[in-house]
Amino acid sequence: MLFYFVLISQKDNQNYMNDYTKVIFEVSPVNEDITDILAAMLAEVGFESFVPEEFGMSAYVQQPLFDKDAVDAVIARFPVEGYNIKYSSEVIEGEDWNAEWEKNYFQPIVVDDRCVIHSTFHTDIPKVEYDILIDPKMAFGTGYHQTTCHMLRAILYADISEKSVLDMGCGTALLAILAAMRGAGDVVAIDIDEFAYENALENIKLNNTPDVDVRLGGIEAIKDGEKFDYVIANINRNILLADMWRYAQAMHAGSVLYMSGFYTEDIDVLKAEAERHSLRFVRSDENNRWAMMELVKE
Repeated sequence: MLFYFVLISQKDNQNYMNDYTKVIFEVSPVNEDITDILAAMLAEVGFESFVPEEFGMSAYVQQPLFDKDAVDAVIARFPVEGYNIKYSSEVIEGEDWNAEWEKNYFQPIVVDDRCVIHSTFHTDIPKVEYDILIDPKMAFGTGYHQTTCHMLRAILYADISEKSVLDMGCGTALLAILAAMRGAGDVVAIDIDEFAYENALENIKLNNTPDVDVRLGGIEAIKDGEKFDYVIANINRNILLADMWRYAQAMHAGSVLYMSGFYTEDIDVLKAEAERHSLRFVRSDENNRWAMMELVKE
């Protein structure tokens, strides 16, 4: 089931960036695969967070970016027949958003009894090997979504001690923080979104992992000549296809690339692009059609 959410920054509750439009989609008959497809299409028109509901799904977009015509167009070109999709919308003020999240959505997440992800407002946290404190704001990455879980497990079982790590599209910096906790050497976390960048800095401070180097930008933030033992990219199919050449440049022979943020049906096209850059496919994993891939630089 698709489940990921954002938490709005309270730095300035008068800033319009803190106000979101909540769009309630009623899907008949309700089907998780259908709501996943709908979410992927809505993400292309600005929506950035989704919550499954008994009736279908709630989706959230920054208020200035809400475009009714774009939503109507998504429904009109929906590729699967036999489903009725209706929607309504309301504005959610930023100052109410955090309370909504804390009350209803973000619960502690335990991964393989080795890692727990929780926030400052949680209590009764289980004792595990890696305890990660995340206060998500306008950044993706709390561990709920299948793609993030794929990457967390990859890092948990990788031989990462003293190795250099690049986390592309770091969001909350959850993956970079876990890598640092597992003894990685140089860890670089990059995100193109300013709110994610600021939130990553806050979370790194919360977890006492100050050596993580957080950078604002895209692939241009990778410095010339930098090489990493592990590259982590939990983004989406199109960005992975566009930027894979740069990931490969930042790897040496034997470096490992973990990618996620795409569906199982995207694996073949991503494998083909990887081969163009001497990246050998090792394995893939799947959960409810969401996939991850492990590749090695030849």
